[in-house]
Amino acid sequence: MANLVWHTKLRIHLDLTLEDLGHEEHEGLWDMVYGMDRMYSARAVPVAERDLQCGGVCQEAGVVAPMYLRMRNGRREAVHERREDEDRHSVPVSDEHKAYQERILRAAEAAGFRGDSEVRTRVGRSWIQTDTLIEGVNGLRVGWEVQLSTAGTDGPRSVRARAAKAEKNGITPAWHTDRSDYAHRHDTHWTRSNNLPAHVIAKTGDLRVVSGFRKLDFWHCDLHADHPCPHGVRRCGKYHATPVPKDVLFDDLVRETAAGTIVPVQFRTPNKTHRFWATHADHNRYKDLLDDEGQLPAIPEDVPTPSRASHNRPTCRPELTATSSEATTPKTSQTSPATTAGLLAAQPTAPALETIAPQAAEETAPPDPEPSADAAPSSWETLVERQREANAARDALHQLSDHEERKQQRHLWFEAAHAAQTAVTRYALSRGLNRFEVEQTVRSAAYEEPGAGASDGQHHAQG
Repeated sequence: MANLVWHTKLRIHLDLTLEDLGHEEHEGLWDMVYGMDRMYSARAVPVAERDLQCGGVCQEAGVVAPMYLRMRNGRREAVHERREDEDRHSVPVSDEHKAYQERILRAAEAAGFRGDSEVRTRVGRSWIQTDTLIEGVNGLRVGWEVQLSTAGTDGPRSVRARAAKAEKNGITPAWHTDRSDYAHRHDTHWTRSNNLPAHVIAKTGDLRVVSGFRKLDFWHCDLHADHPCPHGVRRCGKYHATPVPKDVLFDDLVRETAAGTIVPVQFRTPNKTHRFWATHADHNRYKDLLDDEGQLPAIPEDVPTPSRASHNRPTCRPELTATSSEATTPKTSQTSPATTAGLLAAQPTAPALETIAPQAAEETAPPDPEPSADAAPSSWETLVERQREANAARDALHQLSDHEERKQQRHLWFEAAHAAQTAVTRYALSRGLNRFEVEQTVRSAAYEEPGAGASDGQHHAQG
């Protein structure tokens, strides 16, 4: 499209950005020219014979480019008959834009995915042109659009229209930019990196995405919640999800979107719809939260543990859990019982361990429970078996569609995960091992065939 039109019969240039087309001496010029063009169209007169040509870039290049007129959303537009004439008006691709395209292809190919740049996909009588198209798993296609210049929000060539057209035809739109103002736009799923020169973008070092990726924080709306209730009441007692900004490396984002482990999310609030990227697990749990009308199963009680000293500044919320145990206490060669951690089974993908915060006063701490028969550390084979039971309970959840069945199965999953995590904690404490390393080794062994590599995994955990 163009705004400057050459009328071959009147021998004048028509500037569509001006109300009088640049000829105030001719009253009603637009109505006359537009009406004549519509009459030509009704009589099926070819565009090349309608007296209108591009009077801008094409004319300066010595090219005859026929055009026709139209009204779109109340705006006057002159449209090229041929796509190659319209492409002549496009701004040349910058070095930074090319560097991003090369990096996307390099990151995808390193993970075993195919891709290509400047791909044109036929859609009916028109085309979709994608900066870089990556072929992912199970027929997934991710269309990366690098937008480093100004992009419109309305009209047929706007970001919203192009993203919707790509999504309608089976391409997941992924728009990346270096402009901070795009972080506040929600016409598509934007990601942003810092403004960098081309030679830095092209390097194989870490390129961080500082906007557009979120971690969903699921929480119970009670008196102990950190977030305000999204319904505007004091506390509603339901479960909610809150997106929390999180950085991610650009190469990892390219690979994981192609693998389907990072997906676009539309997060609805009472005022607007926010669009960002999140993990597939967070997205599934967010859908479960909506399907279950904000009700999640109760969190299993943590294994009671004594309080311990903390080097953090005191807070007025002693009931909150600490986010990192290693950041507040020095590492020792032998882990004492005071560092026992409890299970917080709120994350369905990998129930996380968080340390129990110190109590406000010793007399307010809950009494220690009576020792049970299961308090003894489990064997290595028992750890692996319990992790397999938790994995099986999780996989069974994906096979159910009934609301009540999913609710019951989810509760079974949390119980199995709680048992597996508690066993890992006791095993690591009884042998003075790093709990994280033990957990990772158990998870790896649980995916192997029963009996295969068990001795190796046990030796690694003990080492």
